[in-house]
Amino acid sequence: MHTLTSQLRPIQIAVVAFDGITPFHLSVPSLVFGARLADGEEAAFEVTICALDKDPLRTSAGFMISTGNDLSVLNTADIVIMPSWHEDYRSAPVPLLDALRAASQRGASLVGLCLGAFPLAEAGLLNGKSATTHWLATDELARRYPAVTVIQEVLYVDQGNVLTSGGVAAGLDCCLYMLRQLIGVETANKIARRLLVAPHRDGGQAQFIERPLPVSSSDSRFSEVLEWVCHRLDQVHTIDSLAERAAMSRRNFTRHFRRVTGTSFKQWLLNQRLSHAQGMLEGTDASIDVVAQQAGFGTAVSLRQHFKASLHTSPSIYRKLFRDAPVARPDEIAQLPDTERANSAGARSS
Repeated sequence: MHTLTSQLRPIQIAVVAFDGITPFHLSVPSLVFGARLADGEEAAFEVTICALDKDPLRTSAGFMISTGNDLSVLNTADIVIMPSWHEDYRSAPVPLLDALRAASQRGASLVGLCLGAFPLAEAGLLNGKSATTHWLATDELARRYPAVTVIQEVLYVDQGNVLTSGGVAAGLDCCLYMLRQLIGVETANKIARRLLVAPHRDGGQAQFIERPLPVSSSDSRFSEVLEWVCHRLDQVHTIDSLAERAAMSRRNFTRHFRRVTGTSFKQWLLNQRLSHAQGMLEGTDASIDVVAQQAGFGTAVSLRQHFKASLHTSPSIYRKLFRDAPVARPDEIAQLPDTERANSAGARSS
């Protein structure tokens, strides 16, 4: 999703339900974008559930729901989310496909969580783009829509105005990623903590998968080492020094690290430093040089290089976007220079 600029009114999000939907899939965007940090706080988003099918809708859990809204909601929504789709991959009704195309043409961002990628692909909105879906359905998506580059084993793929995610819980990761782009890392992390989900399973235009620190008793020593590193990001860290600290061989430490975190130590450390730098840019007046040093990048030049490579923006522009501008509008991305727009596919996890 694009890095965005600020606005005054709540961002309008339309979530499309259908007969037979799984309640969990429907609840994900409602939980993430409907969360508030404090009583009386003005909402950043306005979430509306709509459907083409007539009320009430059946759910896969056996109970009924009523949306009270038809697809006309898509006419004014800033973001349109397909939270899933039928497990038999059936064709979407023509009115739904037309509504999705119309929303995209007028500049709305489209999101396909889990099997929700199928209606977007059928509408032609993924042609020439990269996308993902539930791992059990990636082969089917690729077979049906050869114009789409299907990427497996990632949490989500960001193509600027279209996002897709993997199955089930990956929808949470995708929505939290969107939240981070729209309201900044600090507020997004607070909402993630309130939802009791990891705020650090992150991804940008060069998709990486980052997992929370281990919490089991068997991994306590390993957890302590990673936490120790997070409090000393400005220092030099090597696999050998940390393996020694964890009382493990280099080989066992490397194997254990990838098993627990799902990524390499080098990528994990970079992600931690980027996250720390983002937080400092949002919440402090520290200079770019100081941010670079405290986050462990050493120099402002190195920080800028990593920001450009991973986030497709610069530290200065990031601070301008998210400092004193907690909410952002999708239709204002045109104000950013072309070189600062994030519009790339996710790549495989390292």
